[in-house]
Amino acid sequence: MPTENMLGAYGEWAAALPSDPPRLSFRQAEFKNLNDWRKLARERYRQMLLQPKSGGTPKVTVQHEFEHDGLTIEHLQWQLPYGPPTEAVLLKPAGAKGKLPGIVGLHDHGGNKYFGLRKITRTSKEQHPLMVKHQDHYYGGSAWANELARRGYAVLVHDTFAFGSRRVRLGDVPKTIKGALQEVDPENEEEIQRYNQFASRHENEVAKSLFCAGLTWPGVFSGEDERATDYLASRPDVDADRIGCCGLSGGGLRTVMLTGLHPRIKVACCVGMMTTWRDYLLNKCYTHTWMCYIPTLARDLDYPEILGLAVPNPVLVLNNNQDQLFTLPEMQRADQILGDVYKKAKATDRYRASFYDGPHKFDVPMQKEAFEWFDRWLKA
Repeated sequence: MPTENMLGAYGEWAAALPSDPPRLSFRQAEFKNLNDWRKLARERYRQMLLQPKSGGTPKVTVQHEFEHDGLTIEHLQWQLPYGPPTEAVLLKPAGAKGKLPGIVGLHDHGGNKYFGLRKITRTSKEQHPLMVKHQDHYYGGSAWANELARRGYAVLVHDTFAFGSRRVRLGDVPKTIKGALQEVDPENEEEIQRYNQFASRHENEVAKSLFCAGLTWPGVFSGEDERATDYLASRPDVDADRIGCCGLSGGGLRTVMLTGLHPRIKVACCVGMMTTWRDYLLNKCYTHTWMCYIPTLARDLDYPEILGLAVPNPVLVLNNNQDQLFTLPEMQRADQILGDVYKKAKATDRYRASFYDGPHKFDVPMQKEAFEWFDRWLKA
């Protein structure tokens, strides 16, 4: 009898279809030159993403600038070729001089599309009650983007496709989809929670519609994250050669996708979002958003090998042993895959995976390790 899995009697057959290592894995013996392999694999990865045209470096407007709790904060806005304007914040130490290392701070999914950048930032003494709860639950009460900026970084945090300022508005979808829901009072917790329930159900329609347009969900958000990276690198107060990215959960997914794509990302920290395609296929696809999936890519690269496209750039992966989104054996197998990639590239000191006890989170002890990793590789 087959073991229980998402496809029942078909599971073992489907899981065996992609070769291990996949066709474009650096673990394949035929790949000897790192640069030649990366060029080939990265081009294939970008092709599979089916990204829309998101323009070049966005033209950014500074809405306002102020100081809060030792940081200079800029509230920014830019317009991509599609959708509503993107809201973002740039945080850096007040009075900072010269060029700072930059971090693209990537907010999570968390089943909460009404909010985006506010999940990992704090820009005033007053916070929305739902964001207080969110940061307490996932981040040990910390606005980690603020804490990293305080250490001497310019941290850019932006809303991405379907979140915060980039969310789908109820007034723009038909009643057959939204039912009786109306536009949300931003201070009403119950209305926001109802919106998030709608947005969760709406993911099916969003994903299918994107496929009909010849796009993928990862292709859309990864393009937006690339444009944010381009903007950060263009700033006169940022060292374009010292840029990293970091995020938990959906932000960890975005870290994987962005790091695999953009040569500007020199250091990465993926938190609570590392496993294998096999884990998604057999065990855990029901716990994950449509944001994860790139049709047919599994034939060419396993999921951790997207992050491995950055080799030999430094990469840190932080896992939780009791993370309900993954199985521990597949998190460990992902660690082995990335370890083998970095070993073959003779860059073992530039890869680390740590396993913490506890559920899905990026708490203060994990943040400490992440911040020290960035200090080591971006401040040197």
